[in-house]
Amino acid sequence: MKADRRTLLGLGAGAVALVGGGLAAALDRGAPLPPGALDGADLARGHRLRDGGFPAPSRFEEVDLVIAGGGIAGLSAGWRLQDAGFTRFRLLELEDAVGGNARGGRNAVSAYPLGAHYLPVPNREAKAVRHLLRQLGILIGERDGVPVYDPEQLCADLQERLFWQGRWQEGLVPRTGLTPRERADLAAFEKAMAGYSARIGSDGKPAFAVPRAYSSGDPDLVALDGLDFATWLDEQGWRSPVLRAHVRYAMRDDYGTEPHEVSAWAGVHYFAARRGWTVDGAGDNELTWPEGNARLARGLAGFFPDRIARGHIVHHVAQDGETVLVDSFDVAAGATVRTRARAAILAMPHFVAARVCPAVAPDKAFSYAPWLVANVTVDRLPGGRGVPLAWDNVSSTSESLGYVVATHQAPEAHPAASVLTWYLPLSDMPPPVARRLLLDRSADAWKKMVRDDLLAMHPDLEDAIRRIDLWRWGHAMIRPTPGFLARGAAATPKPPLFLAHSDLSGLSLFEEAQYQGVSAAEGAMALLGHPHESLL
Repeated sequence: MKADRRTLLGLGAGAVALVGGGLAAALDRGAPLPPGALDGADLARGHRLRDGGFPAPSRFEEVDLVIAGGGIAGLSAGWRLQDAGFTRFRLLELEDAVGGNARGGRNAVSAYPLGAHYLPVPNREAKAVRHLLRQLGILIGERDGVPVYDPEQLCADLQERLFWQGRWQEGLVPRTGLTPRERADLAAFEKAMAGYSARIGSDGKPAFAVPRAYSSGDPDLVALDGLDFATWLDEQGWRSPVLRAHVRYAMRDDYGTEPHEVSAWAGVHYFAARRGWTVDGAGDNELTWPEGNARLARGLAGFFPDRIARGHIVHHVAQDGETVLVDSFDVAAGATVRTRARAAILAMPHFVAARVCPAVAPDKAFSYAPWLVANVTVDRLPGGRGVPLAWDNVSSTSESLGYVVATHQAPEAHPAASVLTWYLPLSDMPPPVARRLLLDRSADAWKKMVRDDLLAMHPDLEDAIRRIDLWRWGHAMIRPTPGFLARGAAATPKPPLFLAHSDLSGLSLFEEAQYQGVSAAEGAMALLGHPHESLL
């Protein structure tokens, strides 16, 4: 996105410490904590997969193609197969719900996201994304050959606001109270990012694109992947605290990772790759729904519902001559099913694929960001001095990423009550330590943290918080650490096995997961002799 969107500038001196040992520094409030569940990806099934010991196969099936994994990549692979008229496939998902980190929930007030909560208006190069959005009724037509999106699914005003110097302001980049050096660094950074955004490489491709596969391979651009973003900023001489806070928010927002651990290529990509293509100047807007990207996951699954098997733990995949054997444990039946297929798509994180399939080499360079998401049900909407409530609300005095308002797109349904979806990447500690913290810290301790952070922004919510439902993501997204550009090719096995996951792009974005799923599906159809025209 462009530099003045989804970026927080300036952490105030009174910031509430939220992670690590900072819980004791949070506001001390003695009021009883509200009810709410502590949930997340199915730990028991995940640990069962890790520990092994599954029974021998007792049921046997045959199908042309197996998709192992029902996140956005796996669902996109199934959607692409169905769209091309290839129906001899089956998707196996470990959880009882598909969608991966694009899942959602619902209560009596509203639907709400459990993870990914929006899709930026797609770039011109994102052809497969537009094809899907057209089928889902989100892209509703064209004007002079340019896409037109349903205005009710574009984020309504006010889109974003920032709590800065005691007031809420529109947008997420403060423009008041800055020193001349801070203004100069911001201007220089924004100019550089605009230059990268407009640049066309010597190969005729945009310097930075979404999906990543359409980006230029010019050597000076690829070289950015060899160092971290903080070091690259140092080399430019941009050291002002305001700019560094701006960058830190952005890297934690999309990658769950601190700037000194993000590839400089990925860092520039965040600011330079989005060029949404639509009419009426809405290209910098987002498509969003009360349940977030669960709307897209549900739409994808709706194209082939009878071929999705939930509650199946895929625990072994191996080539057997010209076929593939896929062993999955049917949780409900308590039995292992062996499926013989002509091809298989492993639509799962790399560390899982390497565990279940000997043809996928383990690679410790793949690391994953842990997150805590809280859905806070309130009796009334928050207020505050300055501009009114926005969809995305961020405080410069918080380590959290703020909250989005689930009912922002449909306020008439509940004019007062709402669900505020609050996000915290546990980025200030090594991921294994953060994962252990997610498991060990009590629900009440997490609830207190969430409540105190919200009340620091909105004292007016003191008696209005009715529930705090927590969702833990131990492996929420791939971390694009330096050197990630080369990992996808190194990780890919040979047909009839295909990988499909945003891991291969190094960027946990809907467009990347979809691209990888479509690419794997088209590769499998080519192998199996099914005619199709590529969407890529």
